[in-house]
Amino acid sequence: MENFGPNAALLMIDLQQGFDEPSWGRRNNPEMEARIQELLVAWRAGQRPVLHARHMSTSSASPLRPGQTGNDFKLYALPSPGEPVFEKRVNSCFIGTSLEADLRRLGYDTLVLAGLTTNHCVSTTARMAGNLGFKTWVISDATATFDRVGPDGVRYSAEEIHAVALSDLHGEFATVIDTGTVLGKLAAVSRG
Repeated sequence: MENFGPNAALLMIDLQQGFDEPSWGRRNNPEMEARIQELLVAWRAGQRPVLHARHMSTSSASPLRPGQTGNDFKLYALPSPGEPVFEKRVNSCFIGTSLEADLRRLGYDTLVLAGLTTNHCVSTTARMAGNLGFKTWVISDATATFDRVGPDGVRYSAEEIHAVALSDLHGEFATVIDTGTVLGKLAAVSRG
């Protein structure tokens, strides 16, 4: 498995306070925050590009709509000065933003994705990234989702949804790996 070159950008997706609202239901992966903190520390230490996406919901009922505290980034995932923020209104970080143009202009051909939610914005962005020709990596333990009720009335656990979403992506749109593997790749690159 190849290492990350200097043209690999880490994209933090929708790490916003509104996802802490009880209305979302039960979430899987309680370790996501710790994994994301590890990734951000390592990525920034290597002076690698970190990008952020923020969902700007147009629904008046959404905790992610602008002007609400839920629209704010979670404190552990605040962008550092100079790290771009892409504001989106749909699931894909590419639609209605300058993400693709900025990646191409800066020569970044690889995207490493983490954030919320696995089966919505992470998956949609990974699928588009792969279709647009970017090498795409999704970090399994730095993503999470929530329980959902299907159209059949069956409640599906966040763990099931997370696993299926990742399996749909892996080998088709992206390569799915965990934080430990990412940190190992970064260490290998820094050792030269």
